[in-house]
Amino acid sequence: MTALAIDAFDVETARRETPGCSNVVHFNNAGASLMPASVLDSTVSHLRLEARIGGYEAAAEAAATIDAAYASAACLLGCEPSEIAVLDSATRAWDMAFYSIPFRAGDRILTSEAEYGSNFIAYLQLAARYDLKVEVVANDESGQISVPRLRELIDERVRLISLTHVPTNCGLVNPAAEVGKVAREAGVLYLLDACQSAGQMPLDVGEIGCDLLSLTGRKYLRGPRGTGLLYVRQDLLDQLSPPMLDLHAATWTARDEYRMRPDARRFESWECNYAAKIGLGTAIDYALGWGLDRIRERVYMLADELRARLEELPGVKLRDVGAERCGIVAFTVDGVAPADVKQRLATRGINVSVSRAPSTRVDMENRGLDELVRASVHYYNTQREIRSLCDAVRRATSMG
Repeated sequence: MTALAIDAFDVETARRETPGCSNVVHFNNAGASLMPASVLDSTVSHLRLEARIGGYEAAAEAAATIDAAYASAACLLGCEPSEIAVLDSATRAWDMAFYSIPFRAGDRILTSEAEYGSNFIAYLQLAARYDLKVEVVANDESGQISVPRLRELIDERVRLISLTHVPTNCGLVNPAAEVGKVAREAGVLYLLDACQSAGQMPLDVGEIGCDLLSLTGRKYLRGPRGTGLLYVRQDLLDQLSPPMLDLHAATWTARDEYRMRPDARRFESWECNYAAKIGLGTAIDYALGWGLDRIRERVYMLADELRARLEELPGVKLRDVGAERCGIVAFTVDGVAPADVKQRLATRGINVSVSRAPSTRVDMENRGLDELVRASVHYYNTQREIRSLCDAVRRATSMG
């Protein structure tokens, strides 16, 4: 890593176009990033339009802009607009995909040690309802899901491989494309939770090999809260039955008949936040304008620098694992609870977050951890901000 490589990114423009950079040092991008001014403007502009002429009328006037969000999402993921559904959260997107799968008694679900808590709760619910078996694939020596072990576990009863690409609690990037190869070879459904990876690295569903993918707008994509996307492979649509339908997802064709939409929007509902949907489209376009390869390069380099500086501090322990590590940096401070570290940093205008065991219980318990400080960088962060964060952590360490 070199200063020249980091400086090649036009961070001054990125910060100038991000109003929040003048208020805080924001290292909570894996929670919710600071929105660019363009995202804020497009979202608020539509709300103002609704206030002026009415909600239905505003949606009709902005129809082309709303539809463009689907094209932008398709460009982001390397798919067709017809394979995209826009929902009010990544949780809703993931749930709509998962609960649409026609499970049968005895089916097996394979997942990873770092699987997100909300997803695991859904596994447990349907496991009890349909007599399913949920199995956690062991990690390899680097801390990522073991692809050889995954392959060994495949048999005719495996109905789903479900993977969190980037866990909420550390910098690990699971080998999503390698998992996709296993799924394709076995003819097994593959659902990828890309909440933490979307916006900080390129995602191509064809290269990854997933059948279903969910993501959120508020994290690295820098979109509004209350936005999520679901990708559904086109030739899979007729095998899935959304758990809920309405007059947007389906047409009532006769008293005793209905017909579902032929595209992924069958997973949506009629009522939605159009302003947020427009803002999400703007955020995706903004990310594509920077280039996801360039974003990944800068984010990874900033995260590596942060890890290196934290590692030099006495009493600080890095908790990241994986052969590939992204913009999330997890650590603990001897003698200081993560919540106290967060609070002490907040008094200096520095935002971080805390990851707790229930969010990734299997991984955290296997590593003997209750909670972690999570500092997540984005491309608009600077080396100076990293130094400020590390200085504040050093002070927190010395205070005990």
